[in-house]
Amino acid sequence: MGAIADAIVEYTQPLFDSTDGSIEQLNKAMAIGQACWNLAIMPEEDRQSVLDGMRDSLGMSDAEFDDFQRSIVLPMIRRHEEMFPRLHQRASLPPPHWEPELPPMPRMKSPKAESSQPGRYDPCPCNSGKKYKFCCGRGCG
Repeated sequence: MGAIADAIVEYTQPLFDSTDGSIEQLNKAMAIGQACWNLAIMPEEDRQSVLDGMRDSLGMSDAEFDDFQRSIVLPMIRRHEEMFPRLHQRASLPPPHWEPELPPMPRMKSPKAESSQPGRYDPCPCNSGKKYKFCCGRGCG
């Protein structure tokens, strides 16, 4: 496995340890672990709205969900903070040194000011059906 997968498995290990070892239980533990991981890395002020959505999707009563949150979700968030403290120091981290500098955006040309004279490739105003360049724009007409 890769380093990230190893870290997620190590992080989720307490949930794995509490299963009966069946595939169903292990999959459930992994799903809960991933949800807790995502909650841990999001800004704290956004967590409650996500937790409210989880409550609805899990179909738990308020008491059941409060117990689930207190006994599993919050300890897993604390575990994440302990295992990966640098991920929780967002404001104090300098930008990565490898961040590419983007070139300035090209400036769009401003639209031509409305002029009384047509452009070279516009239809000729004499209604000949030719382009202005090949008709009145030549000086004949």
